[in-house]
Amino acid sequence: MDPRGPAPAVDWPARPDLSLALNRMGTFDWDLDSGRMHLDATALEVLGLPAERFDGTSDGLRARILPDDAARLEHRVRQALRDGRSHYGAYFRALRDDGGTTWTHLQGHVLRDRTGRPYRIIGILRDADQDPAEPGAAGERDEGRRRMTGVVERTAAILAHARTVNDVTDVLKDPEALGHLGAVSVMLGIVDGGRIHLVAEGQLGAYVPEIEYTRIDARLPMSEAVRTLQAVYLSSREEFRRRYPDLWPYIEPLSVRSGVYLPLIAQGRPVGALGLLYTRDGDFTAEERNLLVALGSGIAQSLQRAILFEQEHDLAEGLQRAMLPRRIPEVAGARIAVRYRAARIGRDIGGDWYDVIPLGEGRV
Repeated sequence: MDPRGPAPAVDWPARPDLSLALNRMGTFDWDLDSGRMHLDATALEVLGLPAERFDGTSDGLRARILPDDAARLEHRVRQALRDGRSHYGAYFRALRDDGGTTWTHLQGHVLRDRTGRPYRIIGILRDADQDPAEPGAAGERDEGRRRMTGVVERTAAILAHARTVNDVTDVLKDPEALGHLGAVSVMLGIVDGGRIHLVAEGQLGAYVPEIEYTRIDARLPMSEAVRTLQAVYLSSREEFRRRYPDLWPYIEPLSVRSGVYLPLIAQGRPVGALGLLYTRDGDFTAEERNLLVALGSGIAQSLQRAILFEQEHDLAEGLQRAMLPRRIPEVAGARIAVRYRAARIGRDIGGDWYDVIPLGEGRV
């Protein structure tokens, strides 16, 4: 009698689907025209994605990937389609239900019609969490780190030229400015006494008068960030609903699934808060949090400069208006013109004076 017992029944040779499953390799099929995507059972298992929570679209897969990794993966796909290549591959981090991440490798084969137009991608998703030292995974990590750092640096460089609050908000509302961080919507609030004035809300949300001005002591994430001087991280829709019931009616109709609210602190005091909303579940990694804090610091400095500039500008403009004469003097036989000249280059405030002054009795 064989002490090892009977061997499990396995076809010889093993079926391809069994070989893939035993090595935690799943398959996907992506229809580029319709956006439909099929993930087999092993692919769903590798991603930690329950079948009932996958909507059968490429967006459903994207929601399971860290934002910066998703942006890099999309770039690889676009590049392969544009350059006429038949294959592409990339490592990315998939989000787990417990808030952690797992390394995954994707490899796709592009199918094209007779004209060369890509219409379908068939590929493999592989669990790569057990080989973090693999050069490819390390390279993806380094690339993602460099890209996120680059976004922060570029945004800071652009904001360095911002002079007014409108300049700051224009940068933050630009889809290209913060899109590579994975945010789908951005909000900027400015501290105004005991209130927060929402001065910018871009991309996803519509203007909501009820939350344009909110109290700092209100039960809202932006208020909490200003009040505590600590970033507020929200990793799920349930957390939005549970922690901030007053905000939930505005979040519920949106596709938002997570968010972060950063206090903008300059010279030790809060000048505002920045809100970033995401369409993916999951917590933020330590690296993401550090970069977001660095981004918030740069925005805070730019915002403070802009606020001070506008305050000084308003003061000088008010003084200038107060010193203007009520009317332009009229002198018989002469036509008087008034010209504006800035007092200094780069300033919007000038000096007003009159070289023609009526002295009475027809004299000037």
